[in-house]
Amino acid sequence: MINVRKSFFSLFGLYLIFSNGECCIDDGCYLPKPNITLKAINDKQTLVVSWLVKHSSFGGDIYEIELSRTEQHTVIYTTNVSVSPGGSAEYTWTWISDLPLECVDHSVRMRYYNQSVQSPWSNWITNSGVKANDKSQIFPSSRVLRQGSSAMFCCIPPTGVNVKRMTFRNKEYRLLSIEGGVKAITVNNLTIPKGIIKHLILSCDDATGESVHVSNYISFPPQKPRNLSCVTFDMVSVTCTWNSPRKQLPFDRNVQIYTLHIENSDKAPFTCEQSSCTFPAVPHQQDYNISVWVKDKLGEEMERYSFNISDRVFPVVKSLRVNRGVTGATVSWSMQESLTHMNLICQVATVPLGTMELRCNNIMSSFCDAKLEHLVPNTKYNVRVRCTVNGRLWGEWAEGSFTTDLLVSLDLWRRIQPLSNSRTRQVTLMWKPRIAGTAATINIQEYTVQWSQEGQTESKNSSVGQAVMSIGPGKCDFTVQAVLPSGTSIPANITIPPAEHKENLPVQKRLDSTSEGGFNLTWEEQSTATCGYVVEWCMLGNAVPCTLQWNVPEENNALFLHASEFQAGNRYTFYIYGCTDNGHRLLEMQTGYSQELKSVQRPSLVEPVQSTSSSVTLEWHYNEDDPAQPAFIMGYLVTVQEVGSVLLPDRSNVSVADPHMKFVTIEGLKENTEYTCSVSALTKEGPGLPASITFRTKINYSSLILKVLTPIFLLMGCTVLLWSQVKIVRSGLKEIFIYPAGMNIKTPEFEGFLHETDQWLQSQKPEECISCDIEILNGRPSLNEITALRDSELMNEPCSPSLQSSLSSSSPSCMLLEANYCPQLATLPWDRPASQQVTSLMNRSYLYTLKEGYSEPPKVVFSETKSSFEASDCPLESCGVIYGYIANDSL
Repeated sequence: MINVRKSFFSLFGLYLIFSNGECCIDDGCYLPKPNITLKAINDKQTLVVSWLVKHSSFGGDIYEIELSRTEQHTVIYTTNVSVSPGGSAEYTWTWISDLPLECVDHSVRMRYYNQSVQSPWSNWITNSGVKANDKSQIFPSSRVLRQGSSAMFCCIPPTGVNVKRMTFRNKEYRLLSIEGGVKAITVNNLTIPKGIIKHLILSCDDATGESVHVSNYISFPPQKPRNLSCVTFDMVSVTCTWNSPRKQLPFDRNVQIYTLHIENSDKAPFTCEQSSCTFPAVPHQQDYNISVWVKDKLGEEMERYSFNISDRVFPVVKSLRVNRGVTGATVSWSMQESLTHMNLICQVATVPLGTMELRCNNIMSSFCDAKLEHLVPNTKYNVRVRCTVNGRLWGEWAEGSFTTDLLVSLDLWRRIQPLSNSRTRQVTLMWKPRIAGTAATINIQEYTVQWSQEGQTESKNSSVGQAVMSIGPGKCDFTVQAVLPSGTSIPANITIPPAEHKENLPVQKRLDSTSEGGFNLTWEEQSTATCGYVVEWCMLGNAVPCTLQWNVPEENNALFLHASEFQAGNRYTFYIYGCTDNGHRLLEMQTGYSQELKSVQRPSLVEPVQSTSSSVTLEWHYNEDDPAQPAFIMGYLVTVQEVGSVLLPDRSNVSVADPHMKFVTIEGLKENTEYTCSVSALTKEGPGLPASITFRTKINYSSLILKVLTPIFLLMGCTVLLWSQVKIVRSGLKEIFIYPAGMNIKTPEFEGFLHETDQWLQSQKPEECISCDIEILNGRPSLNEITALRDSELMNEPCSPSLQSSLSSSSPSCMLLEANYCPQLATLPWDRPASQQVTSLMNRSYLYTLKEGYSEPPKVVFSETKSSFEASDCPLESCGVIYGYIANDSL
């Protein structure tokens, strides 16, 4: 029993060993080394580690992975990978290196944990770097790099050689030491070059002077397709289209590959163009789930789309044809036979008529048609057709054009000229082809003219647009037709009235042109005009010879004629005829200019000019109604100008508003003065060429005699009036012109006196007032007494005793002076406070008259002084004012 037990445990241990790969000893359980494989993808700088995962328990395993560089196994990256429990499977782990794998050795090892048990490390698996032999090598090389990313570039020198420098786009970068002399640089934010070839140059220089160069390309990763949609034109094939957000540039080395997958079908992927893909429809399949993939060296993108093929039918119109007529056409087209059993709706659009819609469900035939009506003859039309199935998707327009058949009519007119000494009349028929619609050049072979008079019918052919016939005095009917390759035109008819039919010429109306220089003719509509109107005029206006023109208006009472048909300065007369059963009758005559000119003829002045001393009468001759005039004559402008001077104010220009009045009288001229007068015809554009004449006004002798006799008569009248007062006048003149008695004035002395007085007056300048303080003690008489005393002294005593005594030292006697003065009165402030003392000083200025016997005036200045007083001591009735005069000889 013990041996059986030992055998069982031995077999169970072997089972555990071979089933789990684990070895359990008494003191614990040991896990075997993991077995890993390593794969390098150099273009993507990627290492792929794979191993076989076996689970022996319900718990998962944790794998620890170490990645190292260089032969010394310098660990640069460590990570843990958790694997869920399950059956045996191969597991992979991917790592992307920032340094190209060619630059240095990269090694990977692994160990794992099962619950608390740790396996030993696996052996290092190494991806060896490149070894340079005779020259340095640079990595990456000729590789497509992502725009906007950062990249590391390394330079591997031969053994024993040092890298001196590395440059990228001619710019030197700082070197990074890797191992064994390998150097690297880091470039951030790679940008696409602007040249045609989107490549960048990388250089490496070593210590031996050798330099190597490589190129790398910059591009962008694939963009996700947008606006993905699919249609079918015939239910046989499907076309899908999409937009790329960013188009690839020419010469881009990053080639993109587009593929389309039908996910709900076993069909293989379809290779596509850059923005479209066409694949055959799967028989009996309505719903499609597709995906479009775009792949390149930098990645891949994908977009999905689902649709029902019956909803994506895009009908195509084929074989568009038009069967045309004069006023109608039939449009027909064909469709795919596979669509004829479906509900087709088509639209036919004709420019400028509009769009019509119709159903096209002809199962027996693939053709559809539509009729177009009310078309204009000889007119080009553009027609378009498109169709839809069930009104979901409209197909592309199929376009075509056609021209309706010709419809030719004739505008027919006549000229009647009676022959002299005969009852025969000569009729000239003229016609112009009128083509309805947008006319092209037409081929008219000839014209047929037929006329009927008094039961006899005649005819003739003409190859030009007119014919001349002789008819009798009776009524005659004419018919003209154009012969076309496809038939004849619409017959044109005109009636010539009998010769005895006379018409009264209507009054001629003046016609104004439009702002563009054309004519807008209007007339009253007549009830007798049953077959329209005709407007007739001469091509060169009223000048001879006349090249007759005519027009048949489309409207009943209006016609607009463009300015391009007329010449400026030519007068045109338009004859408006109404068409009646007995022929055409003249209704109105209208005359006008397309553009008036002011260069009209000069008037002819009548000489001699009739003039007076203050006016002139001018007369002239002029033909204002001459049809050769380049404008209508509105009146005349008369200009009068004095010879050698400017125009006369207010009377220089005289306008004559009536063109038939050819004289004018101008008043207000100077006598015996030479004038120039000019006369010009007035038009709407201004005055024309002037005619000038020079004349002289006459002398006004009566005015001259009046000017001479008037002063004489005035003098005589004054003499008569003053003769009776001769004595009074004589005494007055003596007082003015004779010296007073007793005055002995010598002329030299008087002149010297005047000179000295003038010099003295000029030497006087304003100076400061010299004053003296005087104290006077006396009684205070009343104010009235003081005032009376002052006035009497001033009036009766021209020289006061005090003044006489003060002047006695300088003069033997007091000078007699006559003084006229105007005192400057001061208002006495009686209402001041009692304690305030008031002093009033009044100055007088005198004008002295020198008395006889004094050769020079004394220089005397008078000052008037008032005494000071207090209101409290001097009541109103007892206050006194003391006056004094001071003579200052020094002034």
